[in-house]
Amino acid sequence: MSGYVLTTCAIMVPGILWASWIDYSERRVPNWLNASIAALGFMAQGWFFGWSGLAAGALGLLVGFATLIVPWLMHGMGAGDVKLMMAIGVWLGPWLTFLSFCVGAVVGGIIAVIMILATNRLYQAYGNLVTICQKVSNRSTIFSEFGSAKSFGETSQLLPYGVPLTIGTLIVYFGQFYWPI
Repeated sequence: MSGYVLTTCAIMVPGILWASWIDYSERRVPNWLNASIAALGFMAQGWFFGWSGLAAGALGLLVGFATLIVPWLMHGMGAGDVKLMMAIGVWLGPWLTFLSFCVGAVVGGIIAVIMILATNRLYQAYGNLVTICQKVSNRSTIFSEFGSAKSFGETSQLLPYGVPLTIGTLIVYFGQFYWPI
């Protein structure tokens, strides 16, 4: 096992698990934690891969930003989730970051369905979905607070998105050793 893999297992994995736990318990991911994960990722990339590692980390950060910036601008998630995906991107580079986002999105959808069914909120979820469809179909509301995650209040449970992002990242990161991507 390479030094980078061991370093990733020793730093990134516990870091994102911690971020996920904080997001679950407090519904936020602290900036200092996201910044620390990203900074240590750049250090590891530079140490093990030099300039090409730093470039891969920077591209991964940009992919992490690109995958979640629009949902954040639409008030569909918190900025901490965007920053967490960016920090993950520093460690994984662009391709694995994109795959982690995709797997995390599927995991998030599954978790959301389970939460809806477990709390018997199917009717409320349908109403929220109608509101979101109205939001994205009108240029004047697409980036407004109308239909934002927080505006649903008691009709929904907010999904701490750091949790599915972390699960998706762990699946992709460790999965690459069993099923090379």
